[in-house]
Amino acid sequence: MSTTSDFIHHYEPATDATRPPLLLLHGTGGDETDLLPVGRIVAPGAALLSPRGQVLERGMPRFFRRLAEGVFDEADLRARTDDLAAFIRDAQQRHGLAPLVAVGFSNGANIAAALLLRHPGLLRGAALLRAMVPFADAPAGPLKGTPVLLLSGLMDPIVPAENSRALATQLQGAGASVTHRDLPAGHGLSQQDLSLVRDWVAAL
Repeated sequence: MSTTSDFIHHYEPATDATRPPLLLLHGTGGDETDLLPVGRIVAPGAALLSPRGQVLERGMPRFFRRLAEGVFDEADLRARTDDLAAFIRDAQQRHGLAPLVAVGFSNGANIAAALLLRHPGLLRGAALLRAMVPFADAPAGPLKGTPVLLLSGLMDPIVPAENSRALATQLQGAGASVTHRDLPAGHGLSQQDLSLVRDWVAAL
């Protein structure tokens, strides 16, 4: 565990240079270790970069503030997204990393979607697990076919189905190549999520 650009994070070097490096972005209450097992399952041997969110909500780390459940502080989201983008660029230079593929869950998926829209070209792609629309008025970034896997839970009590569909539409409108799957799951991750992300990463 180390700190770069004020982000506490975990970095795991690659043991398989053919795998794209992964950016792992945890959900509310998680930390830089939460998604390491996921990263190792979906891309064995890949380099893993996993930062901890800098915002605390009742003691729980998050990547940006919210005003209520499902209501984001968009000014804070924009600033935090820019900070995360700077951290990613710094880490890429420091570790000699190719463009990263984000794997984000819940709050981490939301800021991954914000990275795609606000910093097009920074990420090679993104797997967004239980994500919501990050910006009411999204930046019109040219995503130029950037691959995105969006996995939603049909029984998710936090993310409405129409919100997931709106995010898919928003990303497609920005030029991303979006694969959207609705899974028989709630807000938590399932074995099907892991299998789908693993196959998607392998096909990049």
